[in-house]
Amino acid sequence: MLDPKQIDDLARRLADHAPKGLQVLQEDLNRSFRATLEAGLARLDLVTREEFDVQAAVLARSRAKLAALEKRVAALETAASDQPAPGNTADAPSA
Repeated sequence: MLDPKQIDDLARRLADHAPKGLQVLQEDLNRSFRATLEAGLARLDLVTREEFDVQAAVLARSRAKLAALEKRVAALETAASDQPAPGNTADAPSA
């Protein structure tokens, strides 16, 4: 979420750029812009930069673990295909 100071600054800049006739109502405009910005931003699914960075690091670790597990499974599959199946030996007597 945006810092409240940033929302205040944005609302103040919007009010400052209002037409001259409306600047008499600048305090009301400022409050109205702030409320509108907060309501609009609250509907968005936003995260902080820190939270994003943490989740990106978690994803990177998960991808690294997945790659290691894929290599391990491939090695196990290769080893299993190189060995004959337990029931398929040529020396076993037939019943």
